[in-house]
Amino acid sequence: MIVFCVITGCHSGKNNKTQEPKTTGVKNVLLICIDDLRPELNSFGASHIISPNIDHLASIGRAFSNHYVNSPSCGPSRYTMLTGQYGAEYRRHSNQPLFSRAEDRDKHPDQISPSMPEWFSNHGFTTVSVGKVSHHPGGRGGEHWDNDTIIEMPNAWDKYIMPVGEWETPEGAMHGLANGKVRSPNQRDVIEAFDGSDTSYPDGLIAEEGLKQLEALASGDKPFFLAIGLIKPHLPFGAPKKYLDMYDNVTIPPPAHPEKPKGKTTWHPSNEFMGYDRGGKDPREDAAFALELKKYYAACVTYADKHVGDILKKLKETGADKNTIVVIWGDHGWHLGEHAIWGKHCLFEEALRSPLIVYDPGMDNPGEFSNAIVESLDIFPTLCELSKVPMPDFAQGSSLVPMMKNPKLEGHSAVAYTSGATTIRTDTYRFTQHCSGDLELYDHDENPSETVNIASENPELVIKLRKQIEEKLKDPFNCNP
Repeated sequence: MIVFCVITGCHSGKNNKTQEPKTTGVKNVLLICIDDLRPELNSFGASHIISPNIDHLASIGRAFSNHYVNSPSCGPSRYTMLTGQYGAEYRRHSNQPLFSRAEDRDKHPDQISPSMPEWFSNHGFTTVSVGKVSHHPGGRGGEHWDNDTIIEMPNAWDKYIMPVGEWETPEGAMHGLANGKVRSPNQRDVIEAFDGSDTSYPDGLIAEEGLKQLEALASGDKPFFLAIGLIKPHLPFGAPKKYLDMYDNVTIPPPAHPEKPKGKTTWHPSNEFMGYDRGGKDPREDAAFALELKKYYAACVTYADKHVGDILKKLKETGADKNTIVVIWGDHGWHLGEHAIWGKHCLFEEALRSPLIVYDPGMDNPGEFSNAIVESLDIFPTLCELSKVPMPDFAQGSSLVPMMKNPKLEGHSAVAYTSGATTIRTDTYRFTQHCSGDLELYDHDENPSETVNIASENPELVIKLRKQIEEKLKDPFNCNP
């Protein structure tokens, strides 16, 4: 049975099935997903960014300074995080709008591994998502992302909620500006700062609904898995003016290595960004405009950080903070002019590195950063181990619990992919192989900006790293025919 709440966009999205009883000693999970969030936060070393609430969680949890997503795009990155699997289809079709196996899950449920929220549900948890957790805010497809018959994650959530307010549909809210303005051929401003309340923009409604759900879940008699997905700082860079005003006297650093790379790379002309109304300006040629854009992006980060603070405050007020694991996860990075790119969708460091912070009540060595290389694939097994839920044998990542206990431990390599190339990041190197046969190799000890390709001088290292990619993905590199 599906129950639809007209005002909130609330659904009970799972088939009726027998739930296992509450497991003794389990912990709740609160997952906060933030769209397009770079690891450019005060606690991560960016002193110009105002992010006190995320910084606070880093001070009491474990922040991973070298966390990498498995694809530089919303859908495939979230697919990997939420399923614990790389996803062969996404290596070939990295920008498709829905989870590649959604239809297969309906037709052949016994042949498809459960997603992370479904796994937790099967082990006695109440599961709720609010906002953008899977690819579309609210977790549905269709023309305006509100079709109840097209579910991105079948059997995952007891409720999947997207408050749309004046924006009317999840699609409208995803790229909405203040007071119900939606992206359209006539409305595509790239920046905006409206002098109004937090609910002038969609994230204000998402946060409010998240607080309601958190309060209700904390008073329940079952453990919960609550995921709240904030949209900002995703394009367009719009936030209440008070957050932009915080940066009036802040010096914003210019983009690093802003030159377009030479040779064959995953560089692209920033089509998503360039499709917005920029008043005829191009930040690749206009340094003042580039800094203005970075300031608006920073304001959006601070706006998102405020909501994180409200969520953490509510968690503490309910008393559930004593028994709840909290994760803050950026679904990928975003180029703010590095490599002459404004956007994601490439396999450079700036698009693939994002914040990951994990808080576990009573954890050892809180506040210490881990410099180990880890990937989003690791979140599923980590949450299972921390919450005392059985470990899924189909999850392809590695639990980060050893690094939660000892932040000095080493990590492992991280792979990522687009439809035309695959990359691996090790402690020292980034290696990228293209379907065309072109290769990129960067030495991060000597060239962390990834501007000097040394692949041709290092054929043995190329062979070694290519083999590591194949071992990680469990099958040969498969290019789109």
